[in-house]
Amino acid sequence: MGGEGPLKITVLGSGTSVGVPTPGCHCEVCTSQDPRDNRLRPSVLINYGGHNIVIDTTPDFRTQMLRAKVDRLDAVLYTHSHADHIMGLDDVRPYNFRQKTRIPIFASAETMGAIQRSFQYIFNDGDRQSSIPQLDTHTLNGDAFELFGLKCVPIRLMHGRHPIYGFRFGRAAYLTDHSDIPDESMEQLRNLDVLFLDALRHRPHPTHSTVERSIKTVEQLAPCRAFFTHICHDLPHQQTETALPKNIRLAYDGLELTVGDSE
Repeated sequence: MGGEGPLKITVLGSGTSVGVPTPGCHCEVCTSQDPRDNRLRPSVLINYGGHNIVIDTTPDFRTQMLRAKVDRLDAVLYTHSHADHIMGLDDVRPYNFRQKTRIPIFASAETMGAIQRSFQYIFNDGDRQSSIPQLDTHTLNGDAFELFGLKCVPIRLMHGRHPIYGFRFGRAAYLTDHSDIPDESMEQLRNLDVLFLDALRHRPHPTHSTVERSIKTVEQLAPCRAFFTHICHDLPHQQTETALPKNIRLAYDGLELTVGDSE
């Protein structure tokens, strides 16, 4: 993984596409006093060697970066193009202003195309009277790549019928919004210290994993630690976590983890 020391992961958001509390809902979880039941849209911050890498710019991106006190942004990786994963992109502008540099973004060809269509004003040539994000685009094809000395491995997942990416960094991996993990991807997820997995709820969903299915995945892969994310308001934090195996916890907004620098 390089020689720049341990890797730090901060959970910026652990919720589903509408977040928790969900607007208009007054269920037990949406009205909970446990701060771990307040879940912004799903994203994590990777800090390595003084560099900050964000996976997905959610609609809550600005709030997440302020809350985590992130003063610098060095790169953004995208899992896929759904609104809850890309719609905060414009809010990278303050980092352009502060750093006076362009920010690289990485995505599959399909996701990059969707981002360029959704934010045409960023990518279209022409005179402008206001600022836009200054970005360098990099299209991923599934091959591993290096980012600031950190080896990044795209992990192919299925989100219903649509292929998307998760990412592995050394002995950590982040997989969100998946209903299935292909066999070849399972082999890329061995010998992990930390594994983040989609676990939307107990009831089946056509495009997301369930708590029970993700428990089975953890049993197969045997990471040292596993954290479930992309959690909807069906799952109260304390009650759900009490019923999980000891090496599996629910992620929550603000959770910070350190992963060692050895493979």
